[in-house]
Amino acid sequence: MSRAQRVTLKEIATQTGLSLTTISKVLNGGEDVSSATRDLVEEQLRRSGYRRRRSRQRREYIEVVLHELEGEWALAVLEGVRESAAEEGLAVSLSVSGDRRAPGPEWLDSVVRRAPTGIILLFADIPTEGRERLKARGIPYVIIDPAGDPAEDIPSVGSANWSGGLAATRHLLELGHRRVAAITGPETVMCALARLDGYRAAMSTARVPVAPDWIRFGDFQRDAGERHALELLRMPDPPTAIFAGNDVQALGVLHAAASLGMAVPRDLSVVGFDDLAVAELAHPRLTTVHQPLREMAEQATELVLQLLDHPRPEITRIELATRLVVRDSTAPPPRTPTG
Repeated sequence: MSRAQRVTLKEIATQTGLSLTTISKVLNGGEDVSSATRDLVEEQLRRSGYRRRRSRQRREYIEVVLHELEGEWALAVLEGVRESAAEEGLAVSLSVSGDRRAPGPEWLDSVVRRAPTGIILLFADIPTEGRERLKARGIPYVIIDPAGDPAEDIPSVGSANWSGGLAATRHLLELGHRRVAAITGPETVMCALARLDGYRAAMSTARVPVAPDWIRFGDFQRDAGERHALELLRMPDPPTAIFAGNDVQALGVLHAAASLGMAVPRDLSVVGFDDLAVAELAHPRLTTVHQPLREMAEQATELVLQLLDHPRPEITRIELATRLVVRDSTAPPPRTPTG
């Protein structure tokens, strides 16, 4: 039976009237399930011909690894992995290790011993030694939204950062802004550079010059957004719009504008990136670029499972589309006495 024809746990849940969580507990031997519920699920699994993925060395869970458990970004990814894993009867474990570039060496030693079903990492890369050890143990892995530039043979899932930066900046230009600044992430982070390149492409295509001081590198944190925005807005000829490299930095820009007595979007337009829940809750509601974080997590989970059956996939890099979400933080620039 092909993957497209396989019965999913979501279908089993619908057939039994139970939740995916309960179905997963039965498959993973959870003790907090009644015997009647367990019998019902197991009987439906038999009737439907559900087949569980098996491997000689793996355990029935997917391990998610990241360098810090902080912010909505990580939570959105974790939830996407959890839902997709649950449909396959798999649990999810979490490891915090290393820095933005790669997990720590101590994690590699322990994960090889644990031998999970597969691994999803929120890092830029994995050291060559680590890749070889995981391959030798038959443990597939996928990187989500690499912050750097992983090797071509490393399976990864990301989003169209350049296109997102382009769309955000074009939106501001179409509103009539010509003094548009950008506050992106670290210079060593590929997605930050890609978003900035999209900004530069939009400005160049519109034949709008970019002042060197209008481009700032932050750290994707609110304080950096606020600090750089204050410097930009205190210039003799300040920008009328700011494209922030993520929503968190955009919140810092909003705070900076408020502290200077500026109203958004009357005096300043602001665009973020990610479309986290906080973008909808901000005041004003934040215009931003939607990055499909849950879909990225789902694709990564699917790819990990495919790698169990096909260790050498034809496609190792998946890039999902971004889209502009216009809310209340952008408007035409303020009029000047000269028009």
